Amino acid sequence: MDTTFKGAARRLDDLDLPKLGARIGVGEDEIHAFLDVETSGHGFDAHGRPIILFEPHVFFRNLSGAKRAQAVEAGLAYVRWGEKPYPRDSYPRLKAACAIDETAALRSASWGLGQVLGENFKAAGFLTVQAMVEAMMEDEALQLAAAVNFIAAHRLDGKLRDHDWAGFAKGYNGPSYRKNAYDIRLADAFRKWSGIKDTQWPPAAPAQPPAPVPIPHAPQLNGPTPLTPEAEPDKAGVRPGLLPGPWAAVLAPLVAAILSLFRSAPSLFRKAPSLFRKAKP
Repeated sequence: MDTTFKGAARRLDDLDLPKLGARIGVGEDEIHAFLDVETSGHGFDAHGRPIILFEPHVFFRNLSGAKRAQAVEAGLAYVRWGEKPYPRDSYPRLKAACAIDETAALRSASWGLGQVLGENFKAAGFLTVQAMVEAMMEDEALQLAAAVNFIAAHRLDGKLRDHDWAGFAKGYNGPSYRKNAYDIRLADAFRKWSGIKDTQWPPAAPAQPPAPVPIPHAPQLNGPTPLTPEAEPDKAGVRPGLLPGPWAAVLAPLVAAILSLFRSAPSLFRKAPSLFRKAKP
């Protein structure tokens, strides 16, 4: 495990919140409120590391025997939550705990945007706590996805949809949530974000250019229409496309009959022009 805890540290984009919120049937405002209360809306610290809180009482329960005694002696583990104040930076304690037992140490910190406790790596959608921590180092969207998975796994999504802030805070933060007024802060944050326009989700489809309008071709009056490779004569000798509009169905058989008669008795048509000659004076 890379104990610098630095990865790509990609930030959320505008679509991540509504997209991930849609997985559990909530909007952007509920997700914003959740993030504001849990981590003030940021998943990485000034050094590009996931925001964490190392919990010595959780480390205590993840150890036994000589390792537990060593952690207690070093001030890294104790029995009950709140026995000592938290330091401003949890990373020195986390790194010292990793030197005693890496897996137990990673399980004993809360990680990223949703402050998902390492012990909950399976509910967050990971096979190992190491895999969860590596995802937390890479991307705030993965941090938020882990929190959304945890919310769904513990059936807290309904409380978030119903704006049951006390029920959600108790399920997410434990029975001591009132000490930090998590429910009140969630309600206040939701009211704030409800007054701000949301990002559209699903995103609007891009406008499509209008389909070109076909330009009708006027029939030629001074000669036959030139043939294209597709406009070959049919068996009756009539070229498709030469007759205009609705008259095609009426005139095509007549033209075909005249052509057929011309082929079978051309002499009839050779005599026809004499009918139109002027009589000699």
